[in-house]
Amino acid sequence: MRFAIYFVPPPGDPLGQTAARWLGRDPHTGDSLPGAPVGRLTAEDVAFHTAAARRYGFHATMKAPFRLARDTTETALEEAFRTFCSREASFVVPCLKIDRIGPFFALVPARPAPEIEALACKTVMAFERFRAPLSDAELARRQPDRLSVAQLRNLHRWGYPHVLDTFRFHMTLSGPVPHSDQATVQAALDEWFAPVIGQPLHFGSLSLMTEAEPGAPFLVRHYCPLATLNERMSA
Repeated sequence: MRFAIYFVPPPGDPLGQTAARWLGRDPHTGDSLPGAPVGRLTAEDVAFHTAAARRYGFHATMKAPFRLARDTTETALEEAFRTFCSREASFVVPCLKIDRIGPFFALVPARPAPEIEALACKTVMAFERFRAPLSDAELARRQPDRLSVAQLRNLHRWGYPHVLDTFRFHMTLSGPVPHSDQATVQAALDEWFAPVIGQPLHFGSLSLMTEAEPGAPFLVRHYCPLATLNERMSA
């Protein structure tokens, strides 16, 4: 089993529901959701372009998937997770936009969001003691020969290349899309997310995720609200 810490919108959240229908799966329940044609994409086209992202569900990675270290327990991880969330304040990201990161599409902040970057750094560091070292096979899967010096350093130190100085908050909406299809997928995303894309994002929780076995879908194991500002000040 592997664990991860993600930001996942709460159950019933309009953005989360819209994205779950686009990706075809709800990470809270694990339910598969029926696809629909969008723009020039058939339902089968949408399923094809979202296949790589589907098993992770709509999320943003805060602590990348990891195996549990031998000198700790799942109970200890869960307790540390609840304590961490109770001490970190929620905040609002004013607006998201659809962007392309290499061949992938994702939702990203429309403006710099230092609160997200600060929380991501804290999350990576706070839960490092629970992470088992990467195996040789896990290291190889990250294709270290293609990483920058900073990414390679992060991979060996933190188990994931895209953290701290190389972190970029994003909520993945597709797998790699061929260049010839990118304009069509962009137009479909613009249409599908139009009702929710301009709304503020309330960053008010974190989710402890589990992957039961290699290749299994990631599911929310524990959904935990972050503290409100008043709760944090009175703690």
